[in-house]
Amino acid sequence: MSIITSIYSEKADAPFLVERKRDGGNASSNDSGLDELLDWKSDNVELLQDKLSTHGAILFRNFDVNTVLLFDRFLEHFKEASLLDYVGGNSPRTKMSQGIYTSTEYPADQFISLHNELSYGEQWPAQLFFCCVTAPNADGNTLIADGRKVLQWLDPELVDMFETRKVKYIRNLHGGRGLGPSWQDTFESQDRDEVTEICKNSNIDFQWKKDGSLRTCQIGSGVEEHPITKEKVWFNQADQFHPSNHPPKFYEALMHMYAGRLHDCPTHACFGDDSPIEDAMLASVRNAFKKQTIYFPWQQGDVLLIDNMLMSHGRAAFSGPRKILVAMS
Repeated sequence: MSIITSIYSEKADAPFLVERKRDGGNASSNDSGLDELLDWKSDNVELLQDKLSTHGAILFRNFDVNTVLLFDRFLEHFKEASLLDYVGGNSPRTKMSQGIYTSTEYPADQFISLHNELSYGEQWPAQLFFCCVTAPNADGNTLIADGRKVLQWLDPELVDMFETRKVKYIRNLHGGRGLGPSWQDTFESQDRDEVTEICKNSNIDFQWKKDGSLRTCQIGSGVEEHPITKEKVWFNQADQFHPSNHPPKFYEALMHMYAGRLHDCPTHACFGDDSPIEDAMLASVRNAFKKQTIYFPWQQGDVLLIDNMLMSHGRAAFSGPRKILVAMS
């Protein structure tokens, strides 16, 4: 057996690929894949650190990491910090094990736009790990895009506006029945007092409403500097939170349902000074992401490691079964 390295997409210069091959070039099928990878890693720690900073993502292929237990073992050796819970996140997930979740449970026909995980908060994970337990029959790719390159595609004036004004994220979380996620699922708690403490400790402005729902407001960055590379990166989820991210007919229905009150929609984003982010600005952001998006089909046993500040991620629509796990550190 041999382990080879290359660049998955030479044009996009990402992700860096670490792949196990047989001597004849075909992938091995025995159960020793993860052991081989761990042995290889012990001699290549600095290489992996350098390639992650350079390319923003590393894809480990043909190492048979295809169960929660094997993924947990992989994480023991590759995570650089403790695994994080997803408390306060805005995507529906199921907790599979301590620190391991399903990647998202939005319906299969929905496209999930590219974003940096938890960029709307004061703290965010440095690394994300995705593990393919069941590859989709068609499509269902996890999409990635380099925030350094996205920033370069944008008008400097727009970049400056996001960097100086920052982004305010607003969520209206129902109490069990309603559109979008509930506060119980979002904060992994049924206890209002516990959720109140989480909000206070996370510097989240909040308001409990008479109908049992919860409104939260957070200020997040628009642009950040990577702590290792010192490069500026596009780092926000404004285009995803803004109601215009929905398909046109659904967006129109939302505007009718909430009488044009964007702040009452399940999610909304504006500048930190409460001034609106114009639809044209968001359209240019989405266009920049589209130009930089890297698509690759999952194979069972794949693990994708991404630097959460350098690389945004999303999901294409798919059909058939699909099970991708995620962990954050």
